[in-house]
Amino acid sequence: MRVSKEQAAQNRHHILTAATRLFREHGIHATGVDAITKEAGLTHGGLYSQFGSKEAIAAEAIHFAVMRSKHLWQRAAERKSGAEAFRSIVEGYLSREHRDTPGQGCVVAALGADIARQPDSVREAFTKELGDVFQLLAQLMPGDDLSRRRYDDAIAAFAGMVGALILSRAVNDETLSERILQATTKRITQRTEVRKSTRRTKRIR
Repeated sequence: MRVSKEQAAQNRHHILTAATRLFREHGIHATGVDAITKEAGLTHGGLYSQFGSKEAIAAEAIHFAVMRSKHLWQRAAERKSGAEAFRSIVEGYLSREHRDTPGQGCVVAALGADIARQPDSVREAFTKELGDVFQLLAQLMPGDDLSRRRYDDAIAAFAGMVGALILSRAVNDETLSERILQATTKRITQRTEVRKSTRRTKRIR
């Protein structure tokens, strides 16, 4: 029976939603096609009619997950000024809620180490999406210019956010886990505020 375009689009969405959650929770290597089809409520045939391989699913799932994260960040940027949006993003990223829901959270923190062992097509998809994340953060960071330094600041900030989230999930001491999140939030937001203040002072002079 031929599947309509609308149903095919829905099936694709179900597959990507299932795959991104399972990949983030268990890793790409540990997640088989059987688990994805079961989670998505589809057959192997339905899955392979959309994607030719698990590798293709992984590459598209990374794009799918990062796009959803960027959409949430862009909505935050629309509601607040750049500096306020940036602070809100950092605080939300380094929150207990995000720490405790890896299946719904940042694909970079969940799969970074796993992706390093994936084929080039998956790593290429990851690299492109990560670059877009850096660019979006750079646009939201305090300051009037979009210089190389500001882009580098965005890289450093996101690297700190990802590292802190990974560590907060790894330790089995709740107090330490909370401290990792709070300390990193404070350092990243303070650093950007200092940069903003310094730029204002230079303009006044």
